[in-house]
Amino acid sequence: MTSRTSTEELWERQKQTTVENHHCGEQRVVNMSAKFEVSERIKSLPPYLFAAVDSKKREAIGKGMDVIDLGVGDPVEPTPTHIIDQLCKSAYDRTNHRYPSYSGMMAFKEAVARWYRKRAGIDLDPKTQVITLIGAKEGIAHIPFALVNPGDKVLVPSPAYPVYRNSTILAGADPVIMPLLKDNGFLPDLGAIDSNTARKAKMMFLNYPNNPTGAVATLDFFHQVVEFARGYNIVVCHDAAYLELGLDGYCAPSFLEASGALEIAVEFYSLSKTYNMTGWRIGAAAGNADIIAALGAVKTNIDSGAFQAVQWAGVQALEGPQGCVEQQKRIYEQRRGLLLEALRSMGLQADPSQATCYLWCPVPHGFTSTQFAAELIERIGVVVTPGVGFGQYGEGFIRLSLTVETDRLKEAARRMKTIRF
Repeated sequence: MTSRTSTEELWERQKQTTVENHHCGEQRVVNMSAKFEVSERIKSLPPYLFAAVDSKKREAIGKGMDVIDLGVGDPVEPTPTHIIDQLCKSAYDRTNHRYPSYSGMMAFKEAVARWYRKRAGIDLDPKTQVITLIGAKEGIAHIPFALVNPGDKVLVPSPAYPVYRNSTILAGADPVIMPLLKDNGFLPDLGAIDSNTARKAKMMFLNYPNNPTGAVATLDFFHQVVEFARGYNIVVCHDAAYLELGLDGYCAPSFLEASGALEIAVEFYSLSKTYNMTGWRIGAAAGNADIIAALGAVKTNIDSGAFQAVQWAGVQALEGPQGCVEQQKRIYEQRRGLLLEALRSMGLQADPSQATCYLWCPVPHGFTSTQFAAELIERIGVVVTPGVGFGQYGEGFIRLSLTVETDRLKEAARRMKTIRF
């Protein structure tokens, strides 16, 4: 009898796939019990890894336990009022009710270009070097279709946002894992990438400030990446979703600030986490004009652009009052302190991240990340994300989100202090 892969067995047994919320790591099961055959590319996706945690969560809720979910990176604070007001105004403008431009409204792309000029000192042509996205995830998922062919190699970090690897697989390319290890500051070791592999690679995904680890990268490291990529003719795709969530005064560099980056790179920027706009689905890609054009060709054949009223709201977000961003960062700093104290009380040691809305914490000896996440649900009703869900090199860690109400996070911290490992 011919043996089946574990993924094929999973499809036969459960007929399910996963859907991931943008940058959250949250996944939910989708029923695929209909009597049809799914494509080989869907079968090749990694299996659902959070089933045990989801089962424990449902079991706890079924017992009447008050469950606090620190697993989802979705800001609970509302979108700032001045952005909502702009959306309402623009929604009543009938000129915004027709099909938008495939590549985005010029006013929004010009606002993105001005933002990059002010934020990073980078001059971009909004006509050729900026494209509007229906959320950064959309652009990240489509870029492999623009740049790689079946069988090509793509350098993908681990642990990482799952879409990098999954979009590579869906495009028919082969992901080559770059381990992000604590000893190297959760940066990929470029020197450890085999030259044979590097010559075959067409793309590299990067993400700093990093989800899930909270790690940051220096401009000097970005310079090294540019030199590496230029040497092997690799396109760098940098996910900058957390660029503005620097804590304690930290200001993260844009990858496009690195000398030569515009020759080989594109950066994905999202308004989701900066302005609490996760549900609005608005972002942009900026960088090399040829890469932007290739991404635009994919989008032209797949979607019809972002609703213009949302793009006008995006202009207001980028160019309106920025006090809301600073206020949100102060909230995350407070919540980070509460969780760090609780983790120390449990006997765990997490590094205080300089950016993002996450903490990345090693699990106690004797536990896998999934086992420990299940243990926390069962004992105290607190949900965290197992690190293995972000790739094989996430094993041994959990990710905790700072995006729940402060009072709920205080209660989670109180419960965490009642146990020790």
